[in-house]
Amino acid sequence: MAHILEEEVKRIVKLYGLDADFVQNIGNVYRIYTNKGEFALKRMKVENGLDFLYYMQFLYQRGYNRIVPIFPTADGRFAILEGKYVYYLMPWLENKLKEDHTQKHHDLFRELARFHMLSVREVPVSKEERKEHFDRTQNRWEKEQEAMETYMEVSEKTWYMSPFQLMFCTFFSEISGGQRYALRKLNDWHEASLEETKARSVIVHGKLSTEHFLYNEKGIGYFSNFEKASIASPIHDLLPFLSRMLNTHPKQFNESVEWLEAYFRHFPFKSEEMHLFLSYLAQPGPIYRVIEKYFSTTNEKNEMQFVRDLQRHYWQMKNKEFIVMRLNEIEERKKQMEQEQSHPSE
Repeated sequence: MAHILEEEVKRIVKLYGLDADFVQNIGNVYRIYTNKGEFALKRMKVENGLDFLYYMQFLYQRGYNRIVPIFPTADGRFAILEGKYVYYLMPWLENKLKEDHTQKHHDLFRELARFHMLSVREVPVSKEERKEHFDRTQNRWEKEQEAMETYMEVSEKTWYMSPFQLMFCTFFSEISGGQRYALRKLNDWHEASLEETKARSVIVHGKLSTEHFLYNEKGIGYFSNFEKASIASPIHDLLPFLSRMLNTHPKQFNESVEWLEAYFRHFPFKSEEMHLFLSYLAQPGPIYRVIEKYFSTTNEKNEMQFVRDLQRHYWQMKNKEFIVMRLNEIEERKKQMEQEQSHPSE
């Protein structure tokens, strides 16, 4: 995306009653030094739409103010259309944490739960729609499992396995275990929601990231970049964030479990929502796509790159597995406590 000239930025900023002294380009954001302080001018493609302004206004009206505000122009517009692009102006936040502030992720998850709770609403979902989603998802995952079993048989019959095939066969049992668990939780979701005629939806941020959670000079966190906001299930915010964060070498992500616990304290999931969340989190779709691509590639393969991709996605799967098992343990303890409270010993 080509950057606009400094003179053009200054002209746009003039529409806000500001005189720019200096402009610094940082990606799609322009840091504007003016006679009235520092501001951030954001540019986005016009086809992305302006629905996010409505979602931000809705959250403001519901009393949620941990959003970086968008300033209006002198004539009251919150966005400026210039050719193929739309521009909007926000205050510039330094994003400097206090020295004793060590829990940015914890703050992010807590605030995410708060605006999910403030925007939650129930939408009608027929039994037929639930059944269709269940059947479609179950069928896709079962076909993936069948394909992996076929690839396993092909590899075992190979006289000299390639490095990728050898690694795949080594990981196969664990990958299949993750797939079976995901299918079991999917079935649990279906059974738990058989009689439900509604589902909860919220405003989802759409691009959840620590880069889009900024701190002001007082150490208070604010969400920014709502351009991909929409109405959806809350797992549409949680799953992509966790997938990116867990895409690293294996480790015990105890802190991640604590962040999720903080989220669930402010926005508890219903039992069927938790079943679906755990199902999607555990499902080893990314690693299957690497395996499927390898065995479907007929021309010369980059063996080393495929091995790297398989190893990386295996690590990600194991990191997800750690969180899934911890959350599963927490849910089981909750059930046990509820049973003990409902049937106290005499």
